[in-house]
Amino acid sequence: MKRYALLFLILSTCCIGCEDVIDVDIPDQETRLVVDGLIRVDIVEQYVPVEIKLSLSSNFFDDNVPTSAESVVITYEEIEDNVVVSQGSSSLAETSPGSGIYVPDPNFTSDQRIPTSVLQRNLIFTLYIRHEGRLYLAQTKYVPVVPINTIQQGSSTLFGDNETEVIVNFTDAPVEDNFYLFDFDFGEYLVTEDEFYQGQEFEFSFFYDQSFESGTILEISILGVDKPFYDYMNQLIVQSGDSQGPFQTPAATVRGNVFDVTDLDNIDVMDNVDQPELFPLGYFAIVQEEKGQVTIE
Repeated sequence: MKRYALLFLILSTCCIGCEDVIDVDIPDQETRLVVDGLIRVDIVEQYVPVEIKLSLSSNFFDDNVPTSAESVVITYEEIEDNVVVSQGSSSLAETSPGSGIYVPDPNFTSDQRIPTSVLQRNLIFTLYIRHEGRLYLAQTKYVPVVPINTIQQGSSTLFGDNETEVIVNFTDAPVEDNFYLFDFDFGEYLVTEDEFYQGQEFEFSFFYDQSFESGTILEISILGVDKPFYDYMNQLIVQSGDSQGPFQTPAATVRGNVFDVTDLDNIDVMDNVDQPELFPLGYFAIVQEEKGQVTIE
């Protein structure tokens, strides 16, 4: 035993003596405001679950840092023939100082929650954020979605035995072009459009690169998205390699629908072409979410 210990000590010393320090240059990235404004709606609930998360982007290997804003407001209006026929607003407040999480202000003089019933109208939602003296703005419309028909566990694999297949079946809404975002939990996302299955039942397999214990319940969501959000998520999924959430700082910058409008005098012009490098990250969207589950055998 002593002989082996001595041999191990000699080998360890040699390895330490030959060790080289390699410095990896990580490119500095300009700190930007990051807006996590994906609002998932369950239409059976009375109110829209408004929650806006604000943070500051960090270096490549670091997590984003929560940040507080001077004000966060969501307005919504219905327009017919270029005339506003109805409107409303929701003032948001930070859940706790420094959290960067904003919800309808419970201490406001009136109820600031947004009723789910208003989503039946053709509304334009506008998010205003005043942060460190600058004004940010994003606009979106509510996007509904179809339910998931079935989710079942499959037995196929792609690259090895340490995988789990789930088979998802849903029926596309007819007539219009539809875009979908699937959330498979664990930071796993998938986007699809109905170009080749419009109005039809569609089934596909998704593979987790891990196995699960018997009895594990996997919850899978389908979200309705519009074409811009579909494109945005598609780029993030490709760049992140499914290894991070959609509101983390990606290796390459992907621009969302939130714009710095501080120096603009017309909010209909949503991009400041005179200052192309002045922009935040993230996205603002209000979408319907339908969920399904599968129990691993």
